Amino acid sequence: MSQQKEEDFELNLTGEEGESEETKSSWFKRIKKGILTSTKDKKDAPEGLWSKCPNCKYTCTVSELRENKFVCPKCEFHHRIGSEEYFEIIFDENQYTELFANIRSKDMLGFTDLKPYNKRLEETYSKTEIHDSITVAHGKVHENDLVIACMDFEFIGGSLGSVMGEKISRACDYCMEHRIPFMIINKSGGARMMESAFSLMQLAKTSGKLSQLSDKQIPYISLCTDPTFGGTTASFAMLGDIICGEPGALIGFAGPRVIKETIKKDLPEGFQRSEFLLEHGFLDFIIPRKELKEKLGNLLLLFKS
Repeated sequence: MSQQKEEDFELNLTGEEGESEETKSSWFKRIKKGILTSTKDKKDAPEGLWSKCPNCKYTCTVSELRENKFVCPKCEFHHRIGSEEYFEIIFDENQYTELFANIRSKDMLGFTDLKPYNKRLEETYSKTEIHDSITVAHGKVHENDLVIACMDFEFIGGSLGSVMGEKISRACDYCMEHRIPFMIINKSGGARMMESAFSLMQLAKTSGKLSQLSDKQIPYISLCTDPTFGGTTASFAMLGDIICGEPGALIGFAGPRVIKETIKKDLPEGFQRSEFLLEHGFLDFIIPRKELKEKLGNLLLLFKS
């Protein structure tokens, strides 16, 4: 019997089908030089276990990517992540208190594009399980207090709406009351068109609040990640005492394709990437994500001194 099994196993390896029940029930079949597996016999890996780098196509497990701070182990490409992941990376022992979680967007204008705005909001709330395109939290970084407002691109493209403006304004008031440094992690496609003028008003509102923060001599750090565009760049993203960016992040007002079509000229290589902006004076420095917590700790210590 064992000899029969060995023969069947060897036949399978050489491209012939074995005849024992063990080899017949196998999900993997070799037929001649090709590999043909029926659909019902295919065993796919569960979704979410693997991640492919959009830059170099390197594939690794999600757990490996998480351990590497969501930075590609091969090419150092920084994957887009949300507020929950940034808080986990930055705050000591992932301990923090979320602020102003009760504020939610409303359809004040009855706006409809492909679908009504209120329906789009409901779908986004249920899909993402976050409160809006920005989340504010208070925690410690190397034992130093810090309030972070972090955007989530998965919530309608991290768009700037009335809720984002209100949360940033209240965060500024909170920082002034408790004398705590403030940081915004920018990741946005621009203003939320579904809120029209209400969205555009947030540029002046947030800029005014950050001006009050500056008058009180409370530090404000702006971190620009991929992508930082539109109204965020035109207001609070470029008003930091320290303005830094992640490697390879796209940062600008209008996208490179729109600019190229407008001026009818080819753009410089790496245009609007954080390295290009650092070279031309828009950023103070670039922080790789693996060094983010350490650099923030050093900055807070310097500001404290």
